[in-house]
Amino acid sequence: MLDVGEALRYLGASGADEELRRRTQAAAQEMERRFQPHYTYRISAVEHRDEGEWLADVQLLLPGASARKMLGECGHAALLVCTLGLTFEQHLRETQARDMARAVLLDALGSVMVEAGCDRAQEEIAARFPEKHLTDRFSPGYGDLPLTLQPEICRITDSRRRLGVYVTETCLLNPQKSVTAVIGLADQPQRARIRGCGHCAMRNTCELRKGGHSCDD
Repeated sequence: MLDVGEALRYLGASGADEELRRRTQAAAQEMERRFQPHYTYRISAVEHRDEGEWLADVQLLLPGASARKMLGECGHAALLVCTLGLTFEQHLRETQARDMARAVLLDALGSVMVEAGCDRAQEEIAARFPEKHLTDRFSPGYGDLPLTLQPEICRITDSRRRLGVYVTETCLLNPQKSVTAVIGLADQPQRARIRGCGHCAMRNTCELRKGGHSCDD
């Protein structure tokens, strides 16, 4: 079941009236009938080097303090790509042409659904490696992890062939409701390390923050 409350938070409408909640719930039911997230991931051993966290099996360097903070105690990491795909994006565009208010709801619910897909992938990884402890997932563009890693993550996971997800010249993902992420796997329990707006690359444009809220509320 999609989290309608989370979608309303994306819209900056946590205190929505009953009518807006009803419309959002109806849109959520439509989403669940018609769409579902898809994902793929690769697991790699991690080597801790001076220049960054080296994912040896896939030959990828994750530079910066954020990757070191998240993966410093991890022997392995997963590279994840999750998407709602082109079908949802086409439906959203069609809805925008005839009912912009409903399209806004679908857009917010799409964000919730793709994050739910990431949660599902993380649960699958945890089930595959029950002896490991997973970090929070973190994505290019958060903290000091560069957005320019997205093409490499998509290449390594073969996301274009598997999911239809590719990267634009400006390092953005297409279809738009797509996410890349890194998840660390450690031998000991992992505390949350990256929290709060100060670590987020979206802090200057975030709708939640403009409304006086954060992802941690």
